[in-house]
Amino acid sequence: MVVGVCKVTLNIDDAFSLKEKRQIVRSIVERLKAKFNASVAEVGLNDMWKNAVIGISCVSNESSHADSMMANMVNFIENDGRAVLFDYSTEIIHIS
Repeated sequence: MVVGVCKVTLNIDDAFSLKEKRQIVRSIVERLKAKFNASVAEVGLNDMWKNAVIGISCVSNESSHADSMMANMVNFIENDGRAVLFDYSTEIIHIS
């Protein structure tokens, strides 16, 4: 079993309140869940209205598939346009 994990830091310039930020982040999270069938949640910077951290995970039987899914999700976020992808890190974990 292979687990892919990704931490994405976003900068949301169009948000001028926590409500606007949460609306944008919630939309991105739900679209990622629907399109990629992955576990996605806002995991950090909850009280800052210009930044957000999203955690993403997927399970696969091949590391190349998990890595490809993580790359596709990062590209999806980059191309969304409502938030700027500030930083991200991925990790592939092999479980016996």
